Amino acid sequence: MTTARLVLAVAMLTVVLGCSSGGEAAVSCAGVVTHENRDYLPTQDEDFTVGERLGTARIPECDDTPNDPEVAIPGGTTDAYLVEGRDPAEAIAVGDSPASARLVEIR
Repeated sequence: MTTARLVLAVAMLTVVLGCSSGGEAAVSCAGVVTHENRDYLPTQDEDFTVGERLGTARIPECDDTPNDPEVAIPGGTTDAYLVEGRDPAEAIAVGDSPASARLVEIR
């Protein structure tokens, strides 16, 4: 599994677990992707069209659960793409290829 897909999978799991815990919501770094000094979070929206490559997005290291080192997410990079019909200041797509890219939106 590529770094970008692993990060996004863990992020989605974190969102699901966080929403189903019944406790207070906590700010999470899981799934955050940074491009041009803007932080984006993954969405579940699958209805988007990937445009041209913008460059490289950074995946910051994340450890939301310091008591569980197996959940820590290493930092890395992934490709960033335009999303047709969306301003990149609001949303981009990230992934190892246009076909595997996931939508992320500004947080």
